[in-house]
Amino acid sequence: MAEKPPEEKAKATAIQSLKTWGENSFPPTLLASLITSIHARPFQALPMLFPPLLLGSSYANLQGYKIDSAGFTAAWSALYFVLAQRRKQKFTSKFKLRGAIRGATLGLCAVNVVGCGVAYAFGSREQEAKNRRVW
Repeated sequence: MAEKPPEEKAKATAIQSLKTWGENSFPPTLLASLITSIHARPFQALPMLFPPLLLGSSYANLQGYKIDSAGFTAAWSALYFVLAQRRKQKFTSKFKLRGAIRGATLGLCAVNVVGCGVAYAFGSREQEAKNRRVW
């Protein structure tokens, strides 16, 4: 068996890492926690619709629907990212704790869109059906 060149190994590893990120149930839970910490006080109704949806996605992932959960997480992360980018933030408030949490939230949204998008695009439904738990 011929050994793959290092460039192909690196590409396969990067894609596989993104796919693994997208199939994990932790990123939507972390994103829901960060969104809650930003918008709970003072309470803002529209952004607070996202945490229950992301937690539902995490629950679906734990039930064995990894591909569908990845697509759902990618879509809602992208929507939150777009809506959060519309709100302007003063330059000085970017360096406070709330600004740092907002930056981490937007960064996690971007990583979720890419990672979960890769998992959704390259996921195998046959393999998922084999691995799904039956209660």
